[in-house]
Amino acid sequence: MLGFLARRVGQTIPTLLFVSVLIFGLQQLMPGDPALVLAGEERGDPAVLAQIRAELNLDKPLPVQYALWLQGVLTGDLGYSWRIREPIAAVIAQKLPVTLQLGLMAFVIALLIGIPMGILSAVRKDTPLDWSANAVGLAGLSLPNFWLGIMLILLFSVELGWLPPSGYVPLSEDWRQSLATTIMPAFVLGSGIAAVFMRHMRSAMLQALAEDYVRTARAKGLAERVVVLKHALRNALVPVVTLGALELGTLLSGAVLTEQVFSIPGFGKLIVDAVFNRDYPVVQGVVLVTAVLYVLLNLVADVLYVLINPRLRHA
Repeated sequence: MLGFLARRVGQTIPTLLFVSVLIFGLQQLMPGDPALVLAGEERGDPAVLAQIRAELNLDKPLPVQYALWLQGVLTGDLGYSWRIREPIAAVIAQKLPVTLQLGLMAFVIALLIGIPMGILSAVRKDTPLDWSANAVGLAGLSLPNFWLGIMLILLFSVELGWLPPSGYVPLSEDWRQSLATTIMPAFVLGSGIAAVFMRHMRSAMLQALAEDYVRTARAKGLAERVVVLKHALRNALVPVVTLGALELGTLLSGAVLTEQVFSIPGFGKLIVDAVFNRDYPVVQGVVLVTAVLYVLLNLVADVLYVLINPRLRHA
């Protein structure tokens, strides 16, 4: 197990290095001169522009700029926001817990809805339950997040008055109010992913239930519940683990539209504001953190593969 984990960790290092080069390179293609943005009303003064370029290392060759930026990243220094003049690492540290809470809540909702629906749909194939589950899954995939969010606000906030329509309260201040402000956006995000989980779980379970080892288990007289949950489900979960890692990475990278609708100050709102204000270092920092999260989640998925199916340890 340790050898398997060491190989996977070794494979992530070149990936992260390539991602850092890609992120830094793409930023250079963005329009506009950072020095002109920062100079403001003094953009016509060549001395001011030269001073800003020297402070930001923009007067150095690109390889040197990349090396200095990478050195800062490795030491936890992602640079400074051009707009609010604060360290980017501090800004991300403020926004990341918000997105973590929202993303994890949405992920749990998706698992609680999608996995059982997929199992029941496969076990009751071609029955009204299967047709209903597929219809719900298709609706979850088709409904736009912003529309569903607005409808939930109209129902639970405007008509019933049960939940606040927008805003965010940290868990550390009031956990009840925090859950009240995040349950609707979490459901909006989780409903679409639940539909994806349901369809993949159904497909994987149908394939597993058709295998010889399942027929053998049934021939031995095992209860159907044991056959489905102990034998078929364990193998059907392997492809779903990959999907789960990717979807969780998407949630943690920030759901732009949902956070805008509910005024949630997370990663999605942060990167939208940074793009509109041309605060490119913040965009670069958020994208880098998002890429690292994706790589780490894929590493976790590889470990879960081994725990679910020990035969993969020697792969």
